[in-house]
Amino acid sequence: MSTTARECFVCRKPVAPRAENPAYPFCSKRCRMVDLGRWLGEEYRVPDRQADEQEDELPADQHPERGGDA
Repeated sequence: MSTTARECFVCRKPVAPRAENPAYPFCSKRCRMVDLGRWLGEEYRVPDRQADEQEDELPADQHPERGGDA
């Protein structure tokens, strides 16, 4: 088991181990809610794949360059 101290992602205070801290990996319920609010407010974003990668996923009959029956 690692004894490395963790920091809260929100306030950078030390975080108690999961067994002692119901808000883990945050230091408190407040920081957990702040983080949730940031996700809901779209301050954090998961990167999307590039448009050219998504274009390859179109069915062959719907591809704009292939003149499908659509």
